[in-house]
Amino acid sequence: MQITNMPSGMLGVNTYFVVDETTNKAFIVDPGGWNEKMKDYVMSSGADLEYILLTHGHSDHIMGIPALQQDFPDVKIVACVHETQMLGDPDFNMSRQFGQLTRVHPDITVDDGDTMTIGSLELQFLFTPGHSPGGMCIYIPAWKTCFSGDTLFQQSIGRTDFPGCSFKKLKDSIHTKLWTLPDDTDVYPGHMGPTNIGWEKEHNPFV
Repeated sequence: MQITNMPSGMLGVNTYFVVDETTNKAFIVDPGGWNEKMKDYVMSSGADLEYILLTHGHSDHIMGIPALQQDFPDVKIVACVHETQMLGDPDFNMSRQFGQLTRVHPDITVDDGDTMTIGSLELQFLFTPGHSPGGMCIYIPAWKTCFSGDTLFQQSIGRTDFPGCSFKKLKDSIHTKLWTLPDDTDVYPGHMGPTNIGWEKEHNPFV
């Protein structure tokens, strides 16, 4: 599995391009922006981009979707079933504040514990509300890899002062879902650098 971080959008969200090298199937996590450089990189990889996976529906994680879909019209959007209201409402997802009315309609909705296979990779979806009503993390057990969105950062957590947020729910999500993963699980967050579960258990001051 190959993971490339392509920071994008006005807030520099970590947009991940993930390729299963066994089958050459690929997916993108949280396209907060989309530009020619990103398009060229994906095209030059020769990978077959099949899915956009969303950890949550805030504007900085979704505003690149319309442009990406123009370049890759067959790509399918996967999001948590509890995030559909936010994704479809530019006021709720706050894209209006950035001068862009982004409405996203997932092709596939998933819930806690659901799995899907992309190439030879089996992905597990973990419902982790708190930063948003339908936030989720994407876990790949075989590679001990977790895309945490804005649920968990390196020695930090996502904001809980937006509409639909809850510090209690976010803390509970981290303790009941992420802390149960192996300590050597690599964590790729929506902002800042990568970390791992064991380090965050010991050093994250928020939880």
